[in-house]
Amino acid sequence: MNSSQPTHFTLTAYFDTGVLKPVWVLVVLALYAVILAANVLLIVVICVNRSLHEPMYMFLCSLFVNELYGSTGLFPSLLLQILSDIHTVSAPACFLQIYCLYSYGGIEFLTLAVMSYDRYLAICCPLRYSSRMTFSRIAALTALIWIYPCCINAWIVAYLTAPLQLCGSSIHKVYCDNFYIVRLACSDTTLNNVFGLVHMFTVIFGLIVLILFTYVRILQVCFSGSRQTRQKAVSTCTPHLASLLNFSFGCFFEIVQGRFNMSGLPNMLRIFLSLYWLTCQPLVNPLLYGLKMTKIRMVYKNLLLGNKL
Repeated sequence: MNSSQPTHFTLTAYFDTGVLKPVWVLVVLALYAVILAANVLLIVVICVNRSLHEPMYMFLCSLFVNELYGSTGLFPSLLLQILSDIHTVSAPACFLQIYCLYSYGGIEFLTLAVMSYDRYLAICCPLRYSSRMTFSRIAALTALIWIYPCCINAWIVAYLTAPLQLCGSSIHKVYCDNFYIVRLACSDTTLNNVFGLVHMFTVIFGLIVLILFTYVRILQVCFSGSRQTRQKAVSTCTPHLASLLNFSFGCFFEIVQGRFNMSGLPNMLRIFLSLYWLTCQPLVNPLLYGLKMTKIRMVYKNLLLGNKL
């Protein structure tokens, strides 16, 4: 088969919606608007309220900014593709979307891991929390959260995926996916596969071990501590744990669908599973943290009652 470097990719998972096209456009547009409004609101609430200028809320602010970043990498393209009858995307735009969505996933996972570490220090080492979680430490962790995934994904796209000689241009998804492009390659993909395995077993496995360790220690403190300690742990850790599980399940669905043959599943279900990690997390996180965390609820209450922050 002749190899070439395609100038466009075709997203073949889209189907003819017929008269329902305006409905789908309105649904996607409404979902994007809700995500933008909810995350921007929480960012503003955290930034303008001095009582929320604590490490946990600073990391939350970074999390909400990332939700805006990931959603913007997906929804405008999704709307354009639904409106279009020819579901193609230029190669540069495709690689840009891959960069945005994959760096979004890396930032999300790193943020959740750092938040687990922050909760571990606050609950298990409360007397040393202030000395350990200093402003310089918060700045360094926030920089790590954003710089590492962005640099790694830029390297993957620029040096591993983009130079591959491809034997096709059809991607059976509703957005561009690095794994699906690598599968189109006629050239050697050993480096891509080796890097993927090494990255999975070092960075991802290391973060999972860190998160598991922090929650084992937090549970130990909860069972052996006072009632007040248990209540504090539950109020601050429940939304974080729910967010972590939601994102992990979404990534698991995406990995399973990409690596195994899912052609027997209905097309709508496959589209839903591939979009879950990109849409549910930005939508669920503002609800989880906005409704479950006491300080944020109190700020909402003060705003509604017209009290000063």
